[in-house]
Amino acid sequence: MKHRLLWKLLFINSVPVILLILVVIWWAIDHLAATYFMDLMNRYAIEPTEIHGMFLSSIHHSLLWASLVALLVAVGLSFLLTRRILRPLTQMAWVSERIALGDFSPRLEVATRDELGDLSQALNQMADSLARVEQLRKNMVADLAHELRTPLTNLCGYLEGLRDQVLPPKTETLTMLHQESLHLLRLVENLQQLARADAAEVVLNRRQLDPVREVQQLLALYRPRFAEEEIELRESYVVAQPLWADREKLLQVLRNLLENCLHYTPHKGWVALALTEQTDHLLFSFSNSGAGIAPEDLPFIFERFFRTDRSRTRQAGGFGLGLAICKQLVDAQGGEIGAESTAEQTRVWFRLPLH
Repeated sequence: MKHRLLWKLLFINSVPVILLILVVIWWAIDHLAATYFMDLMNRYAIEPTEIHGMFLSSIHHSLLWASLVALLVAVGLSFLLTRRILRPLTQMAWVSERIALGDFSPRLEVATRDELGDLSQALNQMADSLARVEQLRKNMVADLAHELRTPLTNLCGYLEGLRDQVLPPKTETLTMLHQESLHLLRLVENLQQLARADAAEVVLNRRQLDPVREVQQLLALYRPRFAEEEIELRESYVVAQPLWADREKLLQVLRNLLENCLHYTPHKGWVALALTEQTDHLLFSFSNSGAGIAPEDLPFIFERFFRTDRSRTRQAGGFGLGLAICKQLVDAQGGEIGAESTAEQTRVWFRLPLH
């Protein structure tokens, strides 16, 4: 890092102060001390001219040397102090250059609690966030490749077999190929939903909604599936005001959470859905019985392609995009989403501003 700022701070801190002190002392000697000296000479009838000149010359000579020594001491101390202050800035510049080159590993040592310490801590947090985003990007690319490889390999293998007449065109084979095609189609649709969720904040269409009515209408479509699994559905509504929200995006979040409840609630289990009006938010809560989420997995369930049970196949466990889509849609509307889990039940909640 160039030291232009160091020399600027040195010049600003040292030179003007020394010059100002020198001018004040010089003026004081020439006008005050010289006047007192002349009075003394006149009082005792001593010829003052020669002695006065010697006095001023001696004082000026001593003053110049004292000022030079003071200037050197001030510059030296200011140099050391300023260099110590600027050291974090030098480190910040180096860390920023490494981050710009794609290396997110360097971190700053936060040794002070002043503004520079706060800036160092903020830069470390930014580096942590960028490193996490980069890791998620790599994971997403790897997961996408994995998602596409298996069905495409199956499709290519069976189609080659049908083309070479190694496999007979049986109904079972065609059904299997159709299922693989649907699997790819579902993945593409989920990715499209995620892309739309990323851009949701730009295309929000808020309007006044009756949240209880919207939830009950959606539940009417899911009740047969709950009944088929003999899952008890518990409902609680404490809502007095309408909700201003994007209806399409709200319903997408509700559908994804209901699908999760259906998928992860065991046979003859229970699902509890509650709407609670808070001061300026509406809280949606989805709880279900069944095996909970491990504490180490809980902070990551809203990440893309993340699955708590990594041993499940995608057909059995989904693509790991549902909760990521929910988070994007809730964040776009100024809301907040979270999850809690114990060994016997899991609760996912989100809240949206009422106004």
